[in-house]
Amino acid sequence: MAHITLGGNPVSTSGSLPKIGSSAIDFNLVATDLSTKTLNDFKGSKLILNIFPSIDTGTCAASVRQFNQEASELENTKVLCISRDLPFALKRFCGAEGLEDVISLSDYKDGSFGKSYGLNFTNGPLDALHSRCVVVINENGTITHTEQVQEIADEPNYKAALEALLND
Repeated sequence: MAHITLGGNPVSTSGSLPKIGSSAIDFNLVATDLSTKTLNDFKGSKLILNIFPSIDTGTCAASVRQFNQEASELENTKVLCISRDLPFALKRFCGAEGLEDVISLSDYKDGSFGKSYGLNFTNGPLDALHSRCVVVINENGTITHTEQVQEIADEPNYKAALEALLND
């Protein structure tokens, strides 16, 4: 269980992020076209999992914009933006912002992604939503970098995630 803060107040998550060097955990997430996506759909690509509570907050939106900008410059890399928002909200945001280099995925149905990756909140005002995390997966499906942002209002370390992709 991770202990992080929201506005300086302690909150907890359901577990810990997967260990670096371990195999990525499969998932079933809903895309903005309402299709189901699994880890296998991205086989052979490097992945940045940009995980956040809700697209409708400033920090979450900033992370999607930043990774969209960075992803457009990387070969064989896909950025998966994952939250419990409805697929319609994710599509609306990316469409309004003109963001085309990220893939928005929703864990709205049962939260199983957040549970299996150990990152959903278990208490506090964001209970059941995802905490802010970044998970980098290489083209072989191995986790090469993780970050659990300690203060949920803070942005992730973009540079560390991108370096993990480049140094693999």
